[in-house]
Amino acid sequence: MPQLFPFSAIVGQDDLRRALVLNAVRPDIGGVLVRGERGTAKSTAARGLAALLPPIRAVVGCPYACDPDRTAQLCERCMALLEDGLDLPSGLRPTPFVDLPVSATEDRVVGTLDIEHVLATGERRFEPGVLASANRGLLYIDEVNLLDDHVVDVLLDAAAMGVNVVEREGVSFSHPARFILVGTMNPEEGELRPQLTDRFGLSVTVGAVHDVELRTEILRRRLAYDDDPDTFMARWSASEAALRERILAGRDGLGRVDITDNDLRLAARLVAAAGVDGHRAEIAILKTAQANAAFEGRTTISVADMALAARLALPHRQRRGPLEGGSSDMVAVHEVLAQADRDGLETAADGMTSLADGQPQHGKGDPLAPDADGPKSGGFSF
Repeated sequence: MPQLFPFSAIVGQDDLRRALVLNAVRPDIGGVLVRGERGTAKSTAARGLAALLPPIRAVVGCPYACDPDRTAQLCERCMALLEDGLDLPSGLRPTPFVDLPVSATEDRVVGTLDIEHVLATGERRFEPGVLASANRGLLYIDEVNLLDDHVVDVLLDAAAMGVNVVEREGVSFSHPARFILVGTMNPEEGELRPQLTDRFGLSVTVGAVHDVELRTEILRRRLAYDDDPDTFMARWSASEAALRERILAGRDGLGRVDITDNDLRLAARLVAAAGVDGHRAEIAILKTAQANAAFEGRTTISVADMALAARLALPHRQRRGPLEGGSSDMVAVHEVLAQADRDGLETAADGMTSLADGQPQHGKGDPLAPDADGPKSGGFSF
């Protein structure tokens, strides 16, 4: 099997990398919608993240990769074994990565119930689909805008609920379906309906890197990888391991990051300033800010965390020009953040620390690289 380009070796695309990492820390953020032209590392980043994540412990023989330590999330088969007093044999398996083809039908996605078997025997027989394979992993949909709207709706429902429910002729079957959802699209090929874009937790618009030094570094790394993938992977193995450990530490630290009343009010003010309807945006902002604080090893949410979360959670939900507005559309949001900063809420340094401590630097101006002078108090980047 060919080696995948390491996630931590990707140059630029800072918001994309951060959005993916935060979904790995907290998958219930709701996934990432990535808009951009071809050749901007969209699929490379998604595949690299899946390869970066550690193996999962799963029940042997379970088509849904149930976690034996989370009994509340077991499928019906594993729960029945447990209730019968039997042990659930387990082993390690790679984090699933499922690539959904554009031609996928609803039955291929959700699975199928054998109604004839039910009528003949009274027993349900279920053929698992893509959502079963993606449980506890990453589901990648290239050209999500070209999928049938109904199929996209089903995917987003499962991602939001963490369960896939199939109903046919009065017979129903359900199984766990918790996954990181990454959808990519080229807007030149058509847009998603606003009702569907709103269902993605975060959105990122990516484009070609214009800085000459960064473009040169992209070429250098890509050529080195193509020439000798094994050596290139070995060079980045320490960075990958460091980032993997930070993601795991972030997951463990989520419960120690409090969401205060001030955070709730700030999220509400940000969404109101952006003119966004509904409450999905506020929830996405708070979960993203909490995940970023945990990933950074902190126990409080800063204005910088909220600024990052707003930048990722708001633009695709705005009523006018979704995902296409310039910075002027977010002036009111910036003013709310600036006021919160002046009011003395705890803030983080301008920019964020690198995704993997000690990795080779991406180049000048990378906001994911640590400040040479160390953290500074006050200020935020939006």
